[in-house]
Amino acid sequence: MELSDFGKKFTERSGILDLMDDLSQALQGTEKKYMLGGGNPAHIPEVQRVFRKRVEEILRTPGALEAMLGNYDSATANASFAEALASLLKNQFGWPIGPENVAVTNGSQTAFFLLFNIFGGKARKIVFPLCPEYIGYADQGIYPDQFLSFPSRIEEVGNGFFKYRVDFGRLEIPADAGALCVSRPTNPTGNVLTDGEVRELSRLVSQRGIPLFLDNAYGLPFPRIIFEEVRPYWDENVVFSMSLSKLGLPSVRTGIVVARKEIVRALSAANAIANLANGGIGQILVTPLIRSGEILRISEEYIYPFYKSRSSQTIQWIHEAFPKHLDYRIHKSEGAIFLWIWFKNLRITTKELYEKLKQRHVIVVPGEYFFFGLKEPWEHSTQCIRLNYSGPEEDVKRGIEIIAEVAGAYTR
Repeated sequence: MELSDFGKKFTERSGILDLMDDLSQALQGTEKKYMLGGGNPAHIPEVQRVFRKRVEEILRTPGALEAMLGNYDSATANASFAEALASLLKNQFGWPIGPENVAVTNGSQTAFFLLFNIFGGKARKIVFPLCPEYIGYADQGIYPDQFLSFPSRIEEVGNGFFKYRVDFGRLEIPADAGALCVSRPTNPTGNVLTDGEVRELSRLVSQRGIPLFLDNAYGLPFPRIIFEEVRPYWDENVVFSMSLSKLGLPSVRTGIVVARKEIVRALSAANAIANLANGGIGQILVTPLIRSGEILRISEEYIYPFYKSRSSQTIQWIHEAFPKHLDYRIHKSEGAIFLWIWFKNLRITTKELYEKLKQRHVIVVPGEYFFFGLKEPWEHSTQCIRLNYSGPEEDVKRGIEIIAEVAGAYTR
């Protein structure tokens, strides 16, 4: 069949499509799989009990279930949800915002597709100052060469760890830039931009009159999968996004954007055309938790300790399993649900390593997909993998042991 340029762009193979296909195929069949790919959050019993209680409350309230399932919601946000969230952010951080600064989309992926193509396009680029960045951004531009990325500065921090930092000396915001975008904590690496780095990026965009997209899917105030002492940041130049997914609700597809009013209006207009309305289930489910502050309590008491402990445990398993001749570094774990491993002396690319691991029923994500938009090739992009440590402990541990065997066999 004959497709348009748009059709060709969005039906060709992509990293995110390969990732989701592998996850789907891995769930089929009877052989044991070790799922260290994807971004599914852990099922934390204490958090699931809170959501179960909320569902039971809805079921007991006359008409509540019928309204949640049977009524269209706004293309902007559920009014009660927007009011509760704006109040929480204003009270917690002093942000000068109201409900009119809150927009909701059917997942953060949708929010960024709309934002990238509202502010970027044929003649305007979206700039990523910290590369590698999230695989899900890579193919969201409608036009070719819509994204421009700058390599991070690699800083070895000792004891087998390293950290990426924004290389402000190399960062050049071109005249045709429409916006900057960073995730904090960063998917795939678990890097957390410092408060100083965020303020400097905001200063740079303010000089150019363009926004800074700050993707906070794992950060503060919820789900609190962040291990560094930093503060969430918002000003009139910032489009601050959140999500309910890593709180433990990925299937309700609720992305949240906090921005100045004209950006909220533009996003809502595009959202109405693309989606008509937003799903209300997630918003209705968590609104009382936001209003009461319980969403902060479960993030602090259950979600943060779970991932902090699991991150430390997984790093220990890596050090125990990886042979001494395997020259590797782990990105300093500062947040998110992933570890990012850099193999400095592999004889094969990590895409090839990924295929060999699949033969052993271990699913990870090769690093190549996260290095999009670069002007020049970067050897480092073929040397890293991302693994998700949120699954069952025995699966994560065994998966790491298999990675050690396979990668060790292909080390120089």
